[in-house]
Amino acid sequence: MEKLIAVGVPSGAVFDTMELQNEPSFEERGMMQTVHHHNGDYKMASWPVRVDGKCVLLKGSPALGQDSTEVLQSWLGINTAEVEALRREGVL
Repeated sequence: MEKLIAVGVPSGAVFDTMELQNEPSFEERGMMQTVHHHNGDYKMASWPVRVDGKCVLLKGSPALGQDSTEVLQSWLGINTAEVEALRREGVL
């Protein structure tokens, strides 16, 4: 790569997946972020687009069923007592 650049040929390194994930400048620039999920922390590639020069912060996904109560109440109008009854019956 350095020899090609020295003679005026545009070139750059080609990284494999592990090299990309461990590239320090990607973390510094917000391209790789550590995200906390319900079952641990994971390093992930973030959205490369910047808004007003700021990177998008990723957030982890919820655990399975974590938002069930909120969804049942807001989407279906089920009250708290009905949700608890569904839990006791093993539906949720």
